[in-house]
Amino acid sequence: MAEKAKGAAVSDRMLSIDALRGFDMFWLVGGTGLALAIARLCPPPLRDVLLPQLDHRAWEGCTFYDTIFPLFVFIVGLSIPFSLDKLKGSASPLPVYWRILRRFVLLYVLGVLYYGGLTNRWPDIRLLGVLQRLAFCYLASALLFYHAGLRGLLLVCLGILLAYWMLFTLVPVPGSHALGCSEASNWARYADEMLLPGKKYEGSWDPNGILSTLPAISTCLMGVLSALFLRHAALPPNKKAALLIGTGLFILALGWLWGFQFPVVKKLWTSSYVLLTGGYSIALLGAFYLVLDVWGWRRWAIPLLWIGVNPLTIYLLRNVVDMNALAERFTGGSIALAAGPDIAYLMKTTLSLFFSMAIVFYLHRRRIYLRV
Repeated sequence: MAEKAKGAAVSDRMLSIDALRGFDMFWLVGGTGLALAIARLCPPPLRDVLLPQLDHRAWEGCTFYDTIFPLFVFIVGLSIPFSLDKLKGSASPLPVYWRILRRFVLLYVLGVLYYGGLTNRWPDIRLLGVLQRLAFCYLASALLFYHAGLRGLLLVCLGILLAYWMLFTLVPVPGSHALGCSEASNWARYADEMLLPGKKYEGSWDPNGILSTLPAISTCLMGVLSALFLRHAALPPNKKAALLIGTGLFILALGWLWGFQFPVVKKLWTSSYVLLTGGYSIALLGAFYLVLDVWGWRRWAIPLLWIGVNPLTIYLLRNVVDMNALAERFTGGSIALAAGPDIAYLMKTTLSLFFSMAIVFYLHRRRIYLRV
């Protein structure tokens, strides 16, 4: 629910996490559109490099835009120890279970509403999507954090990735006898076709479907493990940052190498994709932690903090209010015709992003945050 902040101010939090969340959400609330507009104005060699990075790969491979969703899943895991650590020693687990279940249900319901809610008749209702995946990853990771120790979290994280790899590479898909990550026939597609009711993004299956949610839980657990390292490692802050950056780059390299045998495919959330994007997320966390919390260079990140403390608010609001269409009311028509298509697109995306930033600035100024 939306509420005025009480108790500790936002400045008392670990700023690197809020800023990292804001950096990730920036690309979803207008930043990508602005970057696309700038890329379109670049000369051909640079433009040809930048434009593909601002869109998803059709199947194999990974672009910058393909790292945005797994980074947010990672950040969901990153927040779990900070929100539940104090409750682990409570006499009864019921308050913890209630808190976890409440957040899971709210995220899941918001996800259904985001994709249209009950606007359409059944079966044209999408049961699994971005927010629903976040909900299931949070539920599983939070319960594992509450009940399992560090070793248990590591074993589950790695066990899921290995089991997913073995299923795809060693077990044929029923009916087709196919192995691997073929777009036409794979285990994630088969599971959704057999088990997932309702509307599916790809027609007969969903990239955020049943089976591919399992390795996404490993992405979330990587966030949990990173937070535990940040909170409890008996090391100087600068060494923590260096270890996060180094470990992240090492895991990223492992994911890239694994991709030669088990392809990096976002739509399947393959194990190699988990390592590649998880390593990137850990290294990026280390860099943000170093700059913001160790060196104290914070002024540059203030706009990211406005987004980072209200990510769901602006994400949901842009689904209800078409900021691009609103911006076009001020930059379209004769203005767009006189400016030309590329400059007109730049004006529209800049204004669209400005609307988003104005909203999160106002909410932050009034200390109003959407709590889930």
